[in-house]
Amino acid sequence: MVSDDAGVSTSADHWKNTILAGLANYIDAGSIVAGSAALALWASAYSLSPTFIGVLGAFSANAISAGVGALVGGRLCDLFGRKKIYQYDMLFYAFGMLWLVFVTQPWMIVVGFVLVGLAVGADIPASWSLIAEMAPAGKRGKHSGVAQVLWYLGPVVVLAMFLVLAPLGVLGARLVFAHLAIVALILTLLRSRMRESAVWQDARAARASHPNAADTGVRVLLTPKYLKSMLFLVGMYGIWNLWAGTNGFFFPYILRTVGSQTQAASVAMQAAGFFVAMLSIGLIFMPYSDRVNQRRLFAASAIIQIIGMALLALLPLTTPVALAYLVLVWLGSGFGAQSFFQLWSAELFPTLVRSTAQGITFAVVRIALGLWSFFVPVLTATGFTRLAWILTGFLVVSGLIGTIWAPRNEGKSLSETSQGG
Repeated sequence: MVSDDAGVSTSADHWKNTILAGLANYIDAGSIVAGSAALALWASAYSLSPTFIGVLGAFSANAISAGVGALVGGRLCDLFGRKKIYQYDMLFYAFGMLWLVFVTQPWMIVVGFVLVGLAVGADIPASWSLIAEMAPAGKRGKHSGVAQVLWYLGPVVVLAMFLVLAPLGVLGARLVFAHLAIVALILTLLRSRMRESAVWQDARAARASHPNAADTGVRVLLTPKYLKSMLFLVGMYGIWNLWAGTNGFFFPYILRTVGSQTQAASVAMQAAGFFVAMLSIGLIFMPYSDRVNQRRLFAASAIIQIIGMALLALLPLTTPVALAYLVLVWLGSGFGAQSFFQLWSAELFPTLVRSTAQGITFAVVRIALGLWSFFVPVLTATGFTRLAWILTGFLVVSGLIGTIWAPRNEGKSLSETSQGG
């Protein structure tokens, strides 16, 4: 039997597997930003109504379709293995991207968004489970952090491409989507050479050899222990994600208000925020999440973000205030809710329902964001300060949930964190 936290692979193998699995985050975030950036071009080219654009946002890779994909894909990962799902759903993703590359009618945008969202959603629980199960002992946080760095790298690359290709208009957007399709096809090839998770294989073998053992089916997630874990994750990350999802609506407003009206300045400031988040992950989350009190680390991230968001509610919107906001919220975001959600959602559940639990929690979070997105335009119309206070409140609630109920998993094996994975 192979230990749940270590295997026969070398350190180079561990990092290669982590990067190949973590690239799911790259294409997830890249899809979200690419779709958002292309909306303005499509709206002009195809005379899209605000209602149609709202539907696109709700069913995009950032919301409902990704949630449905995670729900279905997560269960399939536990039943048939991580490798089958995370390898072949990249082909599905590339197929969806091709709809966006060759779009000529509005309905093709909807089809492309839904297909891409389903593929991204299915890949997330498979990849996150694989990273946790293949990470060496005492390095789950470090390896999970790599996937989060890739999540922020995706938007930076996409934003840079849109900036360079801006003179091409819709053709530029097609080229950005083509790049994501190519990445997915390359991933399909590279992932075909990866091994299945030994932890999952061992758990399946153990279950087959002990048919009368305790139930390891999906019903186990309804027991108080695991139900509480799922509710904790949904509360902590789901409420935070309402802030993160809405951030895309009001951040361009900040850029316009402080005078950064050019496309170059807008892209530069957004990319700078993502770069701060990547530094935060690399310098704080990756080296310390496996060794220090995770509850205190999460609390620190929440406090930093709350202060940053509160600046916009309390102070006049000047350039220094906007820059302070950018640094604080992305610094806190890097080693905060999203990074810990990936880590904890893999640690808190047994192996044979790990991806199922991740799929359920991810689905609830993304679908909730999709529903919330219908109300964001109404809230933004009521005034920027009021919206800033609402978003500060989201960060406060998420921070309290995480600080009070966060697990203390630093230094523990995967079996210990799930108590019998």
